[in-house]
Amino acid sequence: MFRLSLFGLIIGLTCSWAEDPKSQDKTEGWIDLFNKKDLTGWVIDGPKEYKDKTDNKMKPLWEVTDGMIHTSGKGFGFLRYDKEFSDFHLLVEYRLSKEKDVNSGIGIRTMVFDPKKSTDTRPSFYSYEVQLLDDSHKTPNEHATGSLYRYVAPKKFAHKPAPEWNTIEIECIGPKIRVIMNQEEVINFDQNSKEELKKKPLKGYICLQSHSANVDFRTIRIKDLSKK
Repeated sequence: MFRLSLFGLIIGLTCSWAEDPKSQDKTEGWIDLFNKKDLTGWVIDGPKEYKDKTDNKMKPLWEVTDGMIHTSGKGFGFLRYDKEFSDFHLLVEYRLSKEKDVNSGIGIRTMVFDPKKSTDTRPSFYSYEVQLLDDSHKTPNEHATGSLYRYVAPKKFAHKPAPEWNTIEIECIGPKIRVIMNQEEVINFDQNSKEELKKKPLKGYICLQSHSANVDFRTIRIKDLSKK
């Protein structure tokens, strides 16, 4: 009797653990967009190479080194993941170099960037770019780190100065957009609250920006929140 009861207790505890959502793997539902080996799944929109002034040789603008996506920033363009998303939660780890005017960003719900139609197809015009700068010593505004560039300022700064690693999360559900920097919410915005932004797309590509200096990205993962 005792053995049977003890067995039943163990089975009951096991079933309870399995049904407890808090016990589930925290990686459930997440998809890694970067395999840490190469740029499989990604497309370069804009220049692919630049001339290095130190040795006068052509070098890749985007490359994978030491398990990270690296851009020299020597050319304006984007690295785009070749699949569209609508509702999602995106997590990216990045670090900026300690260079003057280092600048990058993350495009969301955007289209294919065409350098010949730059002002129409870049994320900050067509949809949104979440700005990434080394500006924690300044005052938040519509062009600051964590902003929806040119449209919505972050309510505070929560990023670490270059060259430290930062974690940024972007959640898009319908017209609502949240930006979380190092586990602190910096934007909680409904695009329907601004007349000029009501028609911004609710679906599109995700991309990383090359702008002016060296930037590294490592973890890039997404959880699809679209209703199936």
